[in-house]
Amino acid sequence: MASYLILTPPGGPDKNQASTRFIRDSFSWAAFLFPTLWLLFHRLWLQAVAAFLLQGIALELIRRPGFFAAGIAILLGVHILAALEGRHAAYRNLVAGGWKTEGLVSAPNLATAEAIYFSGIEVKEEENIRSNNWDIPSSPNNSPSRGGPSFGLPGYDGGR
Repeated sequence: MASYLILTPPGGPDKNQASTRFIRDSFSWAAFLFPTLWLLFHRLWLQAVAAFLLQGIALELIRRPGFFAAGIAILLGVHILAALEGRHAAYRNLVAGGWKTEGLVSAPNLATAEAIYFSGIEVKEEENIRSNNWDIPSSPNNSPSRGGPSFGLPGYDGGR
């Protein structure tokens, strides 16, 4: 069973909770296979640059005679580190941006985690914004209390 961190945006969750994010705390195959692209997609700019540079150094070491093992170790290390710690780095990046951690849910999949979390939230009833004073008496256009232009437009009484 996986754990999901629940984050709400800086201004608080919206009415239908669509902006609430669930981050799974587990190994990421996408980050393992494509670490730099995964880090860029999750807006982890410095980590993506570091991963790109380390991958370049590793590929250069692989080409050099006698440094094949070191190059493979660095390359594999970057891929494993991105896969294991990438989601935690994305979580820290969001928290630094003002997102609030609302909780942790253990569930077998995302749909179950969402169902567990949202079942504990009280649904706010919409306020009745109906005014008690909507019955405004209408007066005919030729009423003496009403001066100005016709067609129901407000009049201009002159002067500034």
